[in-house]
Amino acid sequence: MRYNARVSDSRKPWGGRFAAPTAVPVEQFTASVGFDARLYRQDIACSIAHARMLAEQGVLKVEDSQRIVAGLEEIRTDIEQGRMVWDVALEDVHMNIEAALRERIGDTGARLHTARSRNDQVATDLRLYLKEEIAGLLGQLEQLLELLAVRAREEADTLMPGMTHLQYAQPVTLGHHLLAWFEMLLRDRGRLVDCHGRMDECPLGAAALAGTGFAIDRERSAELLGFARVAQNSMDAVSDRDFCIEFCSASAMLMMHLSRMAEELVLWSSPAFAFISLPDELCTGSSIMPQKKNPDVPELVRGKSGRVYGHLVSLLTLMKAQPLTYNRDNQEDKEPVFDTVDTVRACVQMFALLIPAFTAHRERLRELAGSEYMTATDLADQLAAQGMPFRDAHRVVAQAVARAMAAGCPLDQLESLEVDAAVLAPADSVRARTHTGGTAPDAVRHAAAQALERIRDA
Repeated sequence: MRYNARVSDSRKPWGGRFAAPTAVPVEQFTASVGFDARLYRQDIACSIAHARMLAEQGVLKVEDSQRIVAGLEEIRTDIEQGRMVWDVALEDVHMNIEAALRERIGDTGARLHTARSRNDQVATDLRLYLKEEIAGLLGQLEQLLELLAVRAREEADTLMPGMTHLQYAQPVTLGHHLLAWFEMLLRDRGRLVDCHGRMDECPLGAAALAGTGFAIDRERSAELLGFARVAQNSMDAVSDRDFCIEFCSASAMLMMHLSRMAEELVLWSSPAFAFISLPDELCTGSSIMPQKKNPDVPELVRGKSGRVYGHLVSLLTLMKAQPLTYNRDNQEDKEPVFDTVDTVRACVQMFALLIPAFTAHRERLRELAGSEYMTATDLADQLAAQGMPFRDAHRVVAQAVARAMAAGCPLDQLESLEVDAAVLAPADSVRARTHTGGTAPDAVRHAAAQALERIRDA
């Protein structure tokens, strides 16, 4: 991005009120173009829609509107090709584009700002931006969800130890475990869809805070920009940042889930667990220890969750106790939103690489699924099915486990305990759970097929 040195205050649209030029440190402190230039596409789209609506309403001459639209399209090309020089003294993306338009088409460009303010302009730009980014993120999530469902189907028969408290608990399958990840991310998808729907309203026409006396058509502006509806209150329209907070909240929950998934990949790929191997191309090494292979990608996902949490808290704090309507504090809304978008989309992309690529150590997982008396619950269930109260069955089996541990033998080898050995086999334990949401391989395959349908139907 190219920047000019300080320019004259005479170019500032609001400069007519002031007798003295803005102090250079103040210009630098208040400028946002260094980060909000990212909104140039949305800002130009917003201006084009506004110019067309004004012409349709007779507020602008048709020929002036056409010149404005053509000029804005040329400026968009200049920006995309790196020819735009951004002036910090012009503060933000809006005034930079407006100044470039006036230089290009003269006084006609000055007519564009009729019946609007930077307040409704930036609120519209930011909603347009987030709508587009959420749509892109939803596409990425749908891809990741599909990869999880497919991998779950492939691992429907892969026995592994299920854990509570990070202690071996009961045998499950890897496919069942991956479908748990699927459910977490599907809820995240739903939250983002809801967020997208709530933000799909157009603030344009609210002007600074009180609307405008010009004969505008806000519904037409919303239609031209692809919004579902218009914001219903001009004061709320320019001051609301709930949509930013809601997006960061949904993103924080998504990152929390990705962090949990990342932690399991880190644990599973460690020599202490040795459940899986990650491919070399998704790992890094040590600068000092030649033998190391580090799971840096999931570790970074785990770490990046913190920055997204921080952005959510930042936005909540930013809006806390703000009086109506717009306040310059709200300039600080964009960097947390932009970084959240970049971080979350990058992390989802990394998981789309990881899920199909890791290798499950199936023999080791099968062996571990039969360890640590993990089918003791099945024995208690068998005794309960034979008529013993479950709490009594629990005590009997717990005492048997203690004796087996002391003897260093499996439960079915205790002389004093007559059991159906099949009940204590991990594969039989898993196969017995055929109910909806159960671990049986057929149930997992059915759930994986349903998962693919749920993605497509959502």
